[in-house]
Amino acid sequence: MDLSLTFGDKVIQPVIRRLSDMRELLFDKSFAVDADDMDLYYMYRDLYLSKNDWEIIKEAGLRYDITIIPPRMLGKEFIKTAGHYHPLIDSGEITYPEVYEVLEGEAHYLLQRLENDQITDVVVVEAEAGDKVLIPPGYGHITINASNKRLKMANWVARNFSSIYDPIRAKRGGAYFETLDGFVKNELYDNLPPIRFLKPRDIPIFGLVKAKEMYGLVRGEIESLDFLTKPAAFVDIFEDILA
Repeated sequence: MDLSLTFGDKVIQPVIRRLSDMRELLFDKSFAVDADDMDLYYMYRDLYLSKNDWEIIKEAGLRYDITIIPPRMLGKEFIKTAGHYHPLIDSGEITYPEVYEVLEGEAHYLLQRLENDQITDVVVVEAEAGDKVLIPPGYGHITINASNKRLKMANWVARNFSSIYDPIRAKRGGAYFETLDGFVKNELYDNLPPIRFLKPRDIPIFGLVKAKEMYGLVRGEIESLDFLTKPAAFVDIFEDILA
């Protein structure tokens, strides 16, 4: 099976997340123990269409990635990413944001806010092709493909970003699992708030509108993505994103 992705004139091979990387994160423990190892999803990192684009992206301190998540059940649970939190920027006062775009299929983005070792907010954003979903500072997140279609999504993120996986691994998954019976609380978390379900919305000030593919911001509008590398300047906007 050819797993390569053609982007511009380049052919890129993926970083592969496998079941063996995620067994402890699954809701269905019998499936996690008994299932043979398999590919779960594919990550194509640091993409650009031309040398000129690469220089612009690098100068802006950004990285553009694509992730593909085929439809699959993990026992009783829908396939998902491992989930991660974001590091603090150099000042140590705010964590990096991230932004996603659904290119094909449908996605459920589960966002969870961690404050003083307590989850204080859980949001599920239900997105379809063309939708942009911003992960504000302070939130960890997991992407779920609960459809019967391939999910292909892109993200912009700061180049010096390094995902933090340990807090979610320590709890053996996110705050909630999405299963055939709906969302189920992860009992390893205490006093979880109920899920708030939201739809994506355009954020024109960041160049994020449904009708426009966000890779195109490279050409003349890269400054729209300054919020990814200088989030402290946009705190008021972030506070409104998940309202």
